[in-house]
Amino acid sequence: MMRPAIVILGQGSLATARKIQQVYPGALIHGLAGRIEGADTLYSEFGTTLRQLYQQGAPLIALCAAGIVIRTLAPLLLEKGEEPAVLAVAEDGSAVVPLLGGLGGVNVMAREIAAALNVAAAITTSGELRFGTCLLNPPSGYELADLELGKRFVSDLLAGESVRIEGAAPWLEQANLPQDQQARLAIHVGSAERKPAANELLIYPKTVCVTCAPGPYLAERVRSALGEAGIAVQSLACLLASHKQMADSTLHEAALALGVPLRFADVQPGAQLLIDVAEQPLDVSKLGRARGRLAVIGLGPGAAELMVPAVKAELARCTDVLGYETYVRMAGPFRDDQVQHCTDNREEMQRARHAFELAAQGRSVVVVSSGDPGVFAMAAAVIEALHESDDPAWHQVDLEILPGVSASLATAAQAGAPLGHDFCVMSLSDNLKPWSIIEKRLDLASQADLALAFYNPISRSRPWQLGRALEIVALHRMPQTPVVLGRDIGRPGQTLRVTTLGQLTPDQVDMRTMVLIGSSTTCTFPRADGGTWVYTPRWYGEKTGA
Repeated sequence: MMRPAIVILGQGSLATARKIQQVYPGALIHGLAGRIEGADTLYSEFGTTLRQLYQQGAPLIALCAAGIVIRTLAPLLLEKGEEPAVLAVAEDGSAVVPLLGGLGGVNVMAREIAAALNVAAAITTSGELRFGTCLLNPPSGYELADLELGKRFVSDLLAGESVRIEGAAPWLEQANLPQDQQARLAIHVGSAERKPAANELLIYPKTVCVTCAPGPYLAERVRSALGEAGIAVQSLACLLASHKQMADSTLHEAALALGVPLRFADVQPGAQLLIDVAEQPLDVSKLGRARGRLAVIGLGPGAAELMVPAVKAELARCTDVLGYETYVRMAGPFRDDQVQHCTDNREEMQRARHAFELAAQGRSVVVVSSGDPGVFAMAAAVIEALHESDDPAWHQVDLEILPGVSASLATAAQAGAPLGHDFCVMSLSDNLKPWSIIEKRLDLASQADLALAFYNPISRSRPWQLGRALEIVALHRMPQTPVVLGRDIGRPGQTLRVTTLGQLTPDQVDMRTMVLIGSSTTCTFPRADGGTWVYTPRWYGEKTGA
């Protein structure tokens, strides 16, 4: 099941939402922008957001009136059995109402949420009310063979027929089913492949693990091997492979095609598939381990609404978060089970190596950068650490770089489009490169008439270098060249100022300021609110319209 989305409309709902979030670690609280402080992510339009989450298949927990949710989702309702769970919860937590997704576990969720809020769930599904369980939605570790036959089966039970249970099904023994060993209807629980009869409900326990090696057509070979052994594919719980082959794409493609987890252990890879059948459904989390994951993410400039959804999802699912303490705090809030590893801003390589050590243990690790991780940030350090390492476990890690909105782009967007044509991005810090190189690049980029974006423009240890950089730029630009100064853009207290190259002095800038210097074609004109629009046209020289 996907992580639920908790959607709230008012500040008064936040405390209830946090209680629900404890039931589903990793669920994000979506708050209405302008009304909510402290939500995990913000949205601007309730209906659009709810419909998008529904279409993505996310279980929805909306803290508002049930009627609002129903009217919002009504245009999207499809065939019963294909909808995610949807619940309405009172803002104060006094009521929990399952609305949609009876076959998606909505009643189970309703009871879990109600228990956390110390109230009773408003279950209305006749089968669950009568029998105390949803036969068409078996618990984790079991899978229903045929939904359509199952609907007819439950209908016959509700009409007054009795049932016999064949096989081990502990949760059914605790249900209020009208059992009779001579009954015409039967619930069969087992891993053997069989064709369901009209009077039979087939439920397959996830008891089978297949040990395999990489190779073409792996999913098809697994299906064929199970068929030859008389085992239902629905009973497959996971694929198991050698930990030395974690990065092999054919293994991951096969697991995806079969819809099962892929686990790794110290097993000998062989050409033959090995099928193991357990007596009880397998706890896959205790079988070998998953492939470790390391994601290097960009938070953007700081505002939650400017963080890309893929980054939010990564933060929700990770086990460990590493980064400069200021950026780690920006990435929160975190669950109690998520470990934070905060370090000094200069300890980049140590941080990168530590991240690989954790990920090589099978953990899901996030390394946090502000802005975009590939722009003067942690992505290069992480890749460099991997390049230097001869540890095969590090190279087996699932490594992904997730982008963010960089400070230069965020500042440019606030001002208009000063980087609307070719531009050059430079760091004025000489901590990792000699100042002579910086001067040379400044001179060449200025000669080329590129718009310029300066990161790390000045600091206490480098008070003179911005002044020298401006001197070099001034050799090739007119004094009236527009300059944009963006400080803490996307964060509380942000400021944006438009000046000119001739008026700019180093004392107007600090380490948290992004400096954008226009090219010879960059223009300015007044905004209606009293500010100034800045843009660099896409044409160059004589206007072509292209």
